[in-house]
Amino acid sequence: MKRRAVLLIVVLVALSLALPALAQESVTHIIQPGETLFRISQQYGVSVEAIATANDIANTWTIFSGQSLVIPPADASLDELIAAAQGGTANDIEATAPEEASPPVEAADEESIEAEPVQEQIHEVAWGESLGSIARRYNMSMETLARINNITNPDLIYSGQQLVIVPGSAGSSDSGSYRGSSYSSVTHIVQPGDNLVHIGERYNVSWLQIAQANGITDADRVMPGMELIIPGGEILPDVEYSFVTAPAAPPARVGTGREVIVDLSEQRIYAYEDGALVRSVIVSTGLPATPTVQGSFTVQRKYVAQTMTGPGYYLPDVPYVMYFYAGYALHGTYWHENFGQPMSHGCVNLPTPEAEWFYSFTDFGTPVYVQT
Repeated sequence: MKRRAVLLIVVLVALSLALPALAQESVTHIIQPGETLFRISQQYGVSVEAIATANDIANTWTIFSGQSLVIPPADASLDELIAAAQGGTANDIEATAPEEASPPVEAADEESIEAEPVQEQIHEVAWGESLGSIARRYNMSMETLARINNITNPDLIYSGQQLVIVPGSAGSSDSGSYRGSSYSSVTHIVQPGDNLVHIGERYNVSWLQIAQANGITDADRVMPGMELIIPGGEILPDVEYSFVTAPAAPPARVGTGREVIVDLSEQRIYAYEDGALVRSVIVSTGLPATPTVQGSFTVQRKYVAQTMTGPGYYLPDVPYVMYFYAGYALHGTYWHENFGQPMSHGCVNLPTPEAEWFYSFTDFGTPVYVQT
């Protein structure tokens, strides 16, 4: 009997030692119709950011059925995730890591001295932060911060997002005037009826980048005949966007606390706190046959993810759902990217990262005004 007990203990110890080794192995997941990274991350107990990094996914809402994903172990390091995305291993990264610099001799050429490797950190974006303010906090250029994190649109970051930080990697970017910079650009003459949003969409450039490149602090003051520099799709370094007034933003209704306004004619949603505009996002509202309800409402129910069904559609795991009246809700969108045009059965479709931001911003009872 004693021998059996000893044998059982030996088996249990062996299993406990084997389990960590098994946990280190990545698995492959084939995306099924209707799945999202959020739902897949919950299934495997791994963060969305870890799966995105391991598979070199820049936009977490642009995945497709049949796509093969590497699911890393929950305790995988950043080096292992990056190596998985590059098709290598963490040992490959260690093998190519820069060697520690030896002390410089008196007559050594300054350019030949290797810099000591910098320790990477993770920064979680807080509400109200911008890419520019985060870069300055860690003495980085915004261009470097965006490149490290595969960010192609600097005004599309959101509260809770985790960014890889390399402190002190400011580079040689100049945060002064961009008119003489090496970024490719074109010139646009403003036409009657033009605004910065439409011009930006025409050139596939954020209107905030256009505003910064031309020193525009009020986006509504764009006049016909004005000559604008359109930056050529490159991220401008060290840009602070918070001072730019969003185009044609309606005034806050309440003026105290937090509130949300949806403008159907502009296909845009606005967030305000104590009367000040803090967020402006292009959305898709209801089609003519299924219009979005208008009026004064409040956030009534919230779900991190929910399956939505109705005549002619079945949408599993719709992310960040905020109901404001009956079946009408603000929510994330993974099935189209045609924002700025009516597309829905009555709900307000947002890009998923922006829906996550509004999900954190709103609470039960937050006013929601839908107007035209």
